[in-house]
Amino acid sequence: MDDVVRQAMAKWPNVPHCFGWLKLDARGHWRMRDERAQHLDLPGDKIAHPALLGFINRNYTHDEEGRWYFQNGPQRVYVDLELTPHIVRTDPVAGFITQTGATLEAISHAWLTREGQLVLASSTIVAALDDRDAAAVLATLTVGGRAAGDEEIMEWLDGSDAAGLVFSHDGNDLPLQRIGADELAGQFGFVTHPRATS
Repeated sequence: MDDVVRQAMAKWPNVPHCFGWLKLDARGHWRMRDERAQHLDLPGDKIAHPALLGFINRNYTHDEEGRWYFQNGPQRVYVDLELTPHIVRTDPVAGFITQTGATLEAISHAWLTREGQLVLASSTIVAALDDRDAAAVLATLTVGGRAAGDEEIMEWLDGSDAAGLVFSHDGNDLPLQRIGADELAGQFGFVTHPRATS
């Protein structure tokens, strides 16, 4: 967290929280949602300003209730999550990079939703894969020590237990687990649409 943010929090400790105005979409874009976007359930405008993106990324965290937020000076701006608190893209050197620029290291579990979205978890981060990288990553899945074919992946998604799919990363073979996109928040303890409780 930026020092200027810590100083603002100490100076103005009772600034009301903000809800509904910021969203993280399934491709890792931060989106500003004005009242019209909120009312019509629109995605909002993609934030493109490099300095603002850097500020959000450095000051993105969560509370004890699993609500993710951006600490904007003295104010918490809670984030609506389209999918998971982090979205990863592939990187030829680092492997997987979150929308905040952090490397997803020590991946311990992998899931594939019924909708075909890959979800990866380390000890501290749960992240869905940006769908633009899905084809390349799904092509690396194996079954029985060989590349999994498209039909085998589709059969697995349909519930077949004939062959287990495996996701490999950094020398670790992780059996893929099934999960529904609507089960992610409950499984990993985050809130997709945080709102004021009082």
